[in-house]
Amino acid sequence: MRANIKISIVTPSYNQGVFIEEAINSVQSQQGVDFEHIIMDNCSTDETGPILKKMRHLKVVGEPDQGQSDALNKGFKMATGDIVGWLNADDRYLPGCFKAVADFFMAHPSCDIVYGHYRLIDEGGKVLSYRKELGFDLFMLKYLHVLYIPSTATFFRRRVFEDGNFLDTLYHYAMDYEFFLRLALKGYKFCHIPVFLADFRLHPESKSQKQLLKQKQELEQALMRHDPGLSQWGDPWRKVIRGGLMAAARLKRYSLKLATGAYGCNK
Repeated sequence: MRANIKISIVTPSYNQGVFIEEAINSVQSQQGVDFEHIIMDNCSTDETGPILKKMRHLKVVGEPDQGQSDALNKGFKMATGDIVGWLNADDRYLPGCFKAVADFFMAHPSCDIVYGHYRLIDEGGKVLSYRKELGFDLFMLKYLHVLYIPSTATFFRRRVFEDGNFLDTLYHYAMDYEFFLRLALKGYKFCHIPVFLADFRLHPESKSQKQLLKQKQELEQALMRHDPGLSQWGDPWRKVIRGGLMAAARLKRYSLKLATGAYGCNK
């Protein structure tokens, strides 16, 4: 990777005008690293259009898509940076994020994917909690009941996409889990940076809040797809084994968070 690193940020957008300017500003305010910001807007009908028109530095593609995964894939293919990030229109980066990520990639050339800590915020931007995450663990990635790697605080080397890896457009709610699991099983190296990089926003209209059941169903579908040892079992044994693995993953995460001081973190 050359010394002058460039970061590409891809933001899928659809009727998130109330939040998108804040997301854009969180990118534009980053210092010390060259960047481009690609907005894939699915023909929004709210105030998104006028906001995007006044932001001259953006690369905006306004066209119909087949869902969030499809929009992101189009943006990933357009990216020209050495590092690629994925920022949803209702989330935001924290100051110093790009510099910390670029410095880490430079110091760790074997890392393909880097993720960090994040904060949960409410609709108005108030911090609800600080989430310190753990180093990469394939067992926890596979068997936890939730995805513990936050997509909003995750960055990829562009070679991940140049190798032909993209989101599976069949997934609409757990596309990040399926993608991360697939990359890990292919041997790509995940690295954790112990820095707060981004804010993940909770609000009533977010997909993570409105479609929790569908997200859980897709997560299980992805696991069965990528874990032939587990998927070969029929019910009820598969449910029993899955439940045991989930409990073990929860216990491992809880124990590691206690040991590292990340559990119950308020900063």
